[in-house]
Amino acid sequence: MTQTPTPARTAPPQPGPVPRATSRPPSPPSPSPSSPPPRRSSRSLPLPGWLSHPAVPPLAVLGAGLAGGVHLWHTDPHQGGQLLPRCPFNWATGLLCPACGGTRMAYDLMHGDFAAAFHDNAALLLLGMPLGAYLGGRWLYEGVRGRRWKPRIGTAGTAVVLGLAVLWTVVRNLTG
Repeated sequence: MTQTPTPARTAPPQPGPVPRATSRPPSPPSPSPSSPPPRRSSRSLPLPGWLSHPAVPPLAVLGAGLAGGVHLWHTDPHQGGQLLPRCPFNWATGLLCPACGGTRMAYDLMHGDFAAAFHDNAALLLLGMPLGAYLGGRWLYEGVRGRRWKPRIGTAGTAVVLGLAVLWTVVRNLTG
């Protein structure tokens, strides 16, 4: 009796990259003359060296704030007819929003009248100003050190801020 040899078992083929016949990458299809060029997102556009430094955005915001402060120094928001924006929430509803009185408060602070600033918007003065100063200062500090900084408030922090804003809006509109 003769025995027939059994075929050797081979391992199943492993998945992997299929070799290409050519070493050149495929070229993208050329756009037709009637179609507009593909849009690039603004994030993909490189900025000149100094504009991409992390300190540029906080310094630009600081400069804009100083320019607004110079304008506000010479413009009394307590007098009517000034070139100042009106609160859109107040304009639409007649109610005070959580930040209403902030421009008058800033004017009073710049002129040293702390009692009037407290009367204009107490919550913004006691809570918003310190928080804004901390966030702006930290943003500038990190930017000058060459690091990008993005504050993370989280869901609980957002709920606290919105809850305080709603509470302040209700209280100041009920008390007049």
